[in-house]
Order: sequence, then C-alpha cells, then structure tokens
Amino acid sequence: MVLSDRDIKRYITAGKIKIRPELDYETQLGSCSVDLRLGDTFMVFEHSRFAYIDLRASADLTEIMREIKIGKDEPFILQPRQFVLATTLESLELDTDILARLEGRSSLGRIGIIVHGTASVFDPGWQGNATLELGNLGIMPVALYMGMKICSFTFEQLSSPVDTPYFAKKGQKYTGQTKPLPSRILDEVR
Repeated sequence: MVLSDRDIKRYITAGKIKIRPELDYETQLGSCSVDLRLGDTFMVFEHSRFAYIDLRASADLTEIMREIKIGKDEPFILQPRQFVLATTLESLELDTDILARLEGRSSLGRIGIIVHGTASVFDPGWQGNATLELGNLGIMPVALYMGMKICSFTFEQLSSPVDTPYFAKKGQKYTGQTKPLPSRILDEVR
C-alpha cells in the first residue's frame, strides 16, 4: 500500500519516516510522495584517465572517480550522455516496516534528466542520504543546482516488520552514507 500525503505526515510525526532537514510540506509534499533536493557533491568518472571498468581488477573503483563539490549558486553542468553520482540534500531513515521508492520527476525527464538507472528501492531500515544515478539522455547540457527538487520518494507499508533491516544486513554497503559512494560491486566479484 502506497502512503498518501496524510499518512506520510502521520508517519513522519510518529518517527517511522525521518527526513532531515525537516520538509517544507507546502513545497515538498505531493499527494503520495515527497520531493527531495539535490545535494552539493558529485562523483564523476575519470574516463580520460581510465579506458574501461574491469570488475575483476584489484583496483578500487574510487580510483576511477573524482569528487566535485559545488557552491550554493554554482551549477553542475551535466553533459549529454554523462553519468554521475550525486546525493539528496536530505537524509532519510526508514522504520523496519517501511519501504521507499526513488522516483524521477517528470519536469526533469522532459529535458532528458534521469535520476536512477536501477537503484530505486530503499529497504526497510535504510539510513543515509540517497545516492542518485544522474544521467543526461538529452542532446543539450543541463545546469543542475544544489537545493533544486531532484527526485520524489514514495513510501509503502509492509505487512510486518522485516527480520533483518538494511542497516543490520551482513554485507550491506551503503548505510549511513552522507555523500555519493562509488559502487562496491568489487566486494561481490573478488
């Protein structure tokens, strides 16, 4: 069951969904979702220094990415066909019986900006700033700014609390993140 606006507010008040900094309900709450804003940190691939990604290589994927921080009014220019990681300005914490889904925004999709490629589900017990898989499918560069509404989250009530929340899972990779983290898939393929 997807939560309505009134249930989202009720769950936030009860502490089952925690979002920091606090939402501005007037501008960030939709009928059945909340809009989250773009943070200030991006991870970009150093494609001019590395020819390809080898998932069996011993190199850490952090070596092929570079962190870029932008200021409050400084744009990050997302080039056509570029793929970068970013995070939401808000952090999100989910109770053990709540699942969240990251959704793109139609207004950005209409100019070619996607906010996730595959990672849209946030398991019960998630804690941290959501990583965005930003891509520009369009033919024109797009300026993105810290604090702009970048994505929406919907929330679903599970039939019961999970036995093992995300933060307690053996091998979980991303709980508590505050900035975009490169893929940790090498932990699986080595």
